[in-house]
Amino acid sequence: MIRPDGPTLAITFIYCRDLPRAMRFYEDVMGLALAIDQGWCKIYRLCGAAHLGLVDETRGMHRWAEEKPVQICLRVADVDGWYAYIKGLQAEAVSEMFENDTLGIRAFVFDDPEGYQIEIQSTIRAGT
Repeated sequence: MIRPDGPTLAITFIYCRDLPRAMRFYEDVMGLALAIDQGWCKIYRLCGAAHLGLVDETRGMHRWAEEKPVQICLRVADVDGWYAYIKGLQAEAVSEMFENDTLGIRAFVFDDPEGYQIEIQSTIRAGT
């Protein structure tokens, strides 16, 4: 049996109570471009073939939940620039900047308007 070709696109879906508000955040604050508009599902390109899908929880396969066991992690070249930008916007639950020597990252976290945690990180050593 021959295995078919692998994925050409990856989408992580999150479920939103207020889709228009979430869209404004990911477009205006995070600077993401809408790649696929499915009406009640909006898919944004993160980088390469990685995408984030915002789903109206009244129409999707799952429902919005208070507890979010998902973190959206984005690696950037200038984590300090992103930290200053997000702090300046007074985003929800912005952490202090931290370094994790084991993982080789410098990072911070904050919450999007739907309560999902976003981690912005950069590498502190080559190869991580």
